[in-house]
Amino acid sequence: MHLSDALSLARSLMVEYDVEDWDLALDRARRRAGQTDQARRRITLSRHLMSLYDEAEVRETVLHEIAHARVGAGHGHDAVWRAEAHRIGSTGERLVSPHAPQMEGRWLGICPAGHTVTRMRRPSVPLACAVCSRSFRAENLLDWRLDGLPAAPEQIGPRYAHALARLRRRTG
Repeated sequence: MHLSDALSLARSLMVEYDVEDWDLALDRARRRAGQTDQARRRITLSRHLMSLYDEAEVRETVLHEIAHARVGAGHGHDAVWRAEAHRIGSTGERLVSPHAPQMEGRWLGICPAGHTVTRMRRPSVPLACAVCSRSFRAENLLDWRLDGLPAAPEQIGPRYAHALARLRRRTG
């Protein structure tokens, strides 16, 4: 959806559900679609995700945040919030649908079995594949790529390189 259309839809829903006196803005989030800041009386939407979403996904995000604005900070995603979300036409789900478009991270971790995980931020410590084992196992260690190119431990960062060297000494 075009960002101007997403903002227009958001503003019209905010008027419809009596939070028109709240501020509305776009932010740089890449994983979360929206956020409600009770202290500043402000709703923000991810510029990256809103541009990927269709109208239904934008509407759901905005209604989710409006429900937060209406019930107040003390409710999180509890039954009070969920009831308000349903009342105004939201699904009342805590998270965006897993089928909604997502931003891929610049960091790609690949395990020896070929499973992948993406990250927006560089890993700070060595990580193992969660699909292959529910607990950390060195044999499931992820190899990292940055923007498609292999990343050496030193390129990832000194803390990562030090932790990896320590891990390799222990596991021989």
